[in-house]
Amino acid sequence: MSAHNTPQTVKKYEEIHFVDSTKPVWNYSLLTDEDIRNYQNGTMYNAYTKFGNHETIVLDTPGYYFAVWAPNATEVSVKGNFNDWQNGTHPLYVRLDNSGIWEGFIPHFKKGEVYKYHIKGYQGAVLDKGDPFANFWEKRPLTASISWKMQYDWKDKDWMQKRKAHNALDAAWSVYEVHLASWMRPDKNDEETYNTYQQITERLVPYVKEMAFTHVEFMPVMEHPFDGSWGYQGTGFFAPTSRFGSPEDFMAMVDAFHNAGIGVILDWVPSHFPYDAHGLFMFDGTHTYEYADMRKGFHPDWNSYIFNYKRGEVKSFLISSARFWFDKFHIDGIRVDAVSSMLKLNYSREEGEWEPNEFGGNGNLEAIAFIKELNEMIYRDFPDVQTIAEEATDWPGVSRPTFADGLGFGMKWMMGWMHDTLDYFKMDPYFRQFNQDKFTFSMMYYYDENFMLPLSHDEIVHGKSPMIFKMPGDEWQKFANLRLMYSYMFTHPGGKLLFMGDEFAQTDEWNYKTELRWDLLQFDCHQLMKDCVRDLNKLYASEPALHQLQFAPGGFEWVETNQRKEGILAYKRIGKDRNDDVLVILNMTPVVRRDWKVKVYGKSSWKEIFNSDGKKYWGTGDVFNPAPEINCVEKKSDLYEINLHLPALACIVLR
Repeated sequence: MSAHNTPQTVKKYEEIHFVDSTKPVWNYSLLTDEDIRNYQNGTMYNAYTKFGNHETIVLDTPGYYFAVWAPNATEVSVKGNFNDWQNGTHPLYVRLDNSGIWEGFIPHFKKGEVYKYHIKGYQGAVLDKGDPFANFWEKRPLTASISWKMQYDWKDKDWMQKRKAHNALDAAWSVYEVHLASWMRPDKNDEETYNTYQQITERLVPYVKEMAFTHVEFMPVMEHPFDGSWGYQGTGFFAPTSRFGSPEDFMAMVDAFHNAGIGVILDWVPSHFPYDAHGLFMFDGTHTYEYADMRKGFHPDWNSYIFNYKRGEVKSFLISSARFWFDKFHIDGIRVDAVSSMLKLNYSREEGEWEPNEFGGNGNLEAIAFIKELNEMIYRDFPDVQTIAEEATDWPGVSRPTFADGLGFGMKWMMGWMHDTLDYFKMDPYFRQFNQDKFTFSMMYYYDENFMLPLSHDEIVHGKSPMIFKMPGDEWQKFANLRLMYSYMFTHPGGKLLFMGDEFAQTDEWNYKTELRWDLLQFDCHQLMKDCVRDLNKLYASEPALHQLQFAPGGFEWVETNQRKEGILAYKRIGKDRNDDVLVILNMTPVVRRDWKVKVYGKSSWKEIFNSDGKKYWGTGDVFNPAPEINCVEKKSDLYEINLHLPALACIVLR
């Protein structure tokens, strides 16, 4: 059909695209009937390939195709610098299939144009909205979307082919959590200054490599208007923030980490979004993306709005967002924020502020179904990655497969371990003897999930104090306690996560407006703490017993829990090959214990391979075990007694 005899009335969209080349916007579609069905059913997982802006050639004419869902709009047009921000001069066409999708092709539209959708919506609402599917946005405080075609020549083929082993649950998972803006700034006193993605890459990749972390996790890089939200109030679910550069610059960062042998995890927030005028809230004058019932649709903790997981188009949008980062940015995992708030209808709500589900319970049934579908898609299409839940309740089966009635995540943050561990280590060592059960409790429920042990950004903000000042005692004892706590963390089963600055005992709470206290590294106590964390990372990765069975019941065994008064605890970490077993002994008091005896089965020779009290870590270096005395107690059962010297407030590891 020629461009000049397009029917005035089209009953339905067919395979052929109807184009009127005499108008500023041509009536053209990339979407098929199958796309529409999947989009409405919540099963269009690659919606980013059709929605948003796409460079296209129609009738030998280059330009950009636009598609946006605005089901209650009466008019939608594209406005920007290209048409002097005039409303209505470049109107999109609404599909005649009741999908609520507006689309069209603007000939000669260029890459790099800023634009918004001008929407006339419900009850006469007039709105200017950014593109929900845009890959690039103006740098805040500007709020327009930018037409873009991402082009990058990836150089991580070797990583992508081999990453299955690196990202497996029986591999070391030591994660360095980073807020890109405040890790390091060009001017530490000016929150308006940012390093570019390239500058961050040049500094951060070798640092993470030097520190021997296996993965890096970025707090949300998705576009967001307010720095103070730390990225958790997002408006661009398909775009890395333009604060630091272009999407390709971020791709190059991921590429550089991969070529250094380091996996990349992104914080992803499908739980809520802000009410900024250019964002998703009331997108077409109605509650389009959020629940209309504010008992479900408003988040009282964060003054934000909750996605309507029951709506197929919203499910397609969110699952496509997750898939986008794996597909286009080669990421190795997502950490899903605030899962508890998604699962529970009564989360942060008092009696009468929420309505039970159809079965009378407090579970958000459509959110549960969404999470399961999300995880099923990711592990089906990207089997070499992991999904990690921040879930703080006792919800069952978070990291169990969906076919076993779980939610399908690969791992879950172990918030109970974090709270109990910090509470225990904050105590004066004398009182630890009365609270040992708090310390040992983690192993009572550890095998319920695949747990990651998180010491995250949330623990060193809002008056909670930096890690070093959570520790009791004088300066030496604070550092000894912190080394002891980190040693316990790295030898406890499960993945590990440490927030930036914790590795060198930063003395300030984290502040997103400035940068880390790198000046502290001039002092031995901080530099050598950093060395201790580096060596713990190396120990965790190099000793098979510390990671091979970290999620299996056979990977841990208590050896000593009856020395409460002396404050001594001991446990074994067990490998697939029992010759790889390691023995961990913790002295929780500031008292040196000489000639302390521990009985173990099966090994007549042990060697000290780590001592957190070493001089190289700012310890005393006075108490160590170069050649422990070992005596056979019972030959028949292969029981041996090891005679050890235990430094104060320290951990020793024997192999």
